[in-house]
Amino acid sequence: MKKILLGTIGGVVSLIVLLFIFVQVAWDKNFEAPLPDLKAVQDSAVVARGRYLAYGPAHCASCHTPMDKMVEIDNGLQMPLQGGWELQIDPGTFRAPNITPDKETGIGNVSDGQIARALRYSVTHNNKIMFPFMPFQELSDEDVVAILSFLRSQPAVKNLIKPTELSFLGKALMALGVMKPVAPKNTPPKTVIVDSTTAYGEYLANRVANCMGCHTDRDLKTGEFTGVPFAGGFNMPADNTTAGYSFITPNLTSDKETGVITNWTEDNFIKRFKAGRILKTSPMPWGSFAKMDEIELKALYRYLKALPPTNKKIPKTVFQPGESLSMK
Repeated sequence: MKKILLGTIGGVVSLIVLLFIFVQVAWDKNFEAPLPDLKAVQDSAVVARGRYLAYGPAHCASCHTPMDKMVEIDNGLQMPLQGGWELQIDPGTFRAPNITPDKETGIGNVSDGQIARALRYSVTHNNKIMFPFMPFQELSDEDVVAILSFLRSQPAVKNLIKPTELSFLGKALMALGVMKPVAPKNTPPKTVIVDSTTAYGEYLANRVANCMGCHTDRDLKTGEFTGVPFAGGFNMPADNTTAGYSFITPNLTSDKETGVITNWTEDNFIKRFKAGRILKTSPMPWGSFAKMDEIELKALYRYLKALPPTNKKIPKTVFQPGESLSMK
């Protein structure tokens, strides 16, 4: 009996050692993806559109600026996107890089095609995976060019950001092929007309502002969506950005019993967004969304109101430090 037990323990230890070796050898993968033929321009209107997206609905400034500047960013400061945001979760410590034109620490030596590929295919200029924090795979060609043009127009800021560091879990997910680059599911449009229609609201909610990314239940370890789109329920445990607060995202569908905006008028919706941040550590980039044009907020409201109803009650969305994160 003792020999059997020792043999079993030895087998388990051997498997653990083999898994550890496999992960360390196999996790650091290179990926291939096409380089979109999209290039920055110097047209002032195009640059202005890119600036609007970066500080508004696409909320690039919420991550690509120093964490100690978040309040100023919320209040309208438009500083260069020099990086600095950091998030510590189970798969690792993720850091937003410097995306000013600095040649040593930013994107000065990264081509337009490589930046467009990162947005479209989640593959970086050095052929590594970009974890699924940005939903820009199906941005229109016109909006990708606008963002490229704005990024190139910024002053270069020398600001070296440490690279993202994966935990053993993150490396295991990479080695086992669980984590893969996200590519467009549909052919991205050449251009999108900015108006107040539900069609443009769908574009904003799914391809620009990432409403679906947070208001849909998902596995925080892999990023995989597990719930009905926009029905809420995504658990956001306390991390280094929330001062101990935890969150569960609300249901945005049109369900009359459980949809959080069911009884909101269009005017209510616009006023709430224009009011900006109320809870200091909310993960929602209220400061960026407060800068959105009213026509776009109308489109977003009309799209959300047109969503099919999903009955999913989220009784509580904000949890105090130390409070159990639960929907019960």
